[in-house]
Amino acid sequence: MKFLISLILTAALSFAICLYCPWWSIAIVAFLVAALIPQKPFVSFLTGFLALFILWFSLTLYISNSNEHILAHKVSMIILKQDNPFALILMTAGIGSIVAGFAALAGSFARKTK
Repeated sequence: MKFLISLILTAALSFAICLYCPWWSIAIVAFLVAALIPQKPFVSFLTGFLALFILWFSLTLYISNSNEHILAHKVSMIILKQDNPFALILMTAGIGSIVAGFAALAGSFARKTK
């Protein structure tokens, strides 16, 4: 139950804070949620990772579908050297999820040191 609450809380707060703050504020949210909701370190990492992966994957897919992947095609040619917007969407979600996962892990360890 804590896993699900932590997952939903991390995703919802990350979405809300990213409306007003820079993208890296997701790390602050994941850290705070993991520090406030006690879980094992691996579970905290998994919670932060999955919450942001699902959030950023769905948001980037929605935004990219809205403009028929026009920008994603061009950016994937620049970054990946191939026309694959889906790989770019996965890469975007992966970067955000790694940041949030390690921030949640740090929050879990910070809670254990008290």
